Amino acid sequence: MSAAASEVRLENVWKFYGDYAALRDLTLAIAQSSCWALLGRNGAGKTTLLRILAGLSPFQKGSIHLFGDAPRSEQARRKVGFLGHGIGVYEDLSAHENLIFFGRVAGLANPSAAADEWLLRVGLQRVANVPIRQFSRGMRQRLALARTFLHTPQILLLDEPFTSLDDRAISMLSELLTEARTRGATIVLSTHQLREALAIASHVALVENGRLRYAGERTQAMLDDPTYLYRLYTELGAA
Repeated sequence: MSAAASEVRLENVWKFYGDYAALRDLTLAIAQSSCWALLGRNGAGKTTLLRILAGLSPFQKGSIHLFGDAPRSEQARRKVGFLGHGIGVYEDLSAHENLIFFGRVAGLANPSAAADEWLLRVGLQRVANVPIRQFSRGMRQRLALARTFLHTPQILLLDEPFTSLDDRAISMLSELLTEARTRGATIVLSTHQLREALAIASHVALVENGRLRYAGERTQAMLDDPTYLYRLYTELGAA
């Protein structure tokens, strides 16, 4: 595998909504098996970036490759597990039926067995046959995580994955992400829950007003003070 195909690479990417630039000349290389915490205030461009990487939104300038493939290609889509703000499941189907459906879409050999496994992993096995419309917000989020991990994706793109999760579920998610990295998955997650994200991240990217202000390894200083990068950005911006 060539160097260009061994990572997620963005080069000089611009995204416009009308005349507004949501991403501005963004360049970033994300190595295989790394875990990037994508930080930034509301409106910084984090969700836009994740949706572009997932192939759900086009961009106007620059280039993006996910291990050699364009993000909107069929090859790239099969490599990606995406969790957005919406949980992306069907309200009138049960949890088990939802996962079987998504397993079939992903081309799994035995989607029913995969559904059983992931309902157990996320603690929903007792409500496997309950329609999603009866689920609480936290239960829905856990099902969305099961859907995201179901097909063992090579790339995990997670937008605020800790939302609505209790402490036990947050610990479960952290374990799942650690396991995914161990098997070689590449992870990019956006969150405002800094301590949880920094605890599992190998790298950090800070986005502000669509621009990449910092990209590098997660340091001990960030662990000691999760607001460190925000304060550094403020100081740099004032300089």
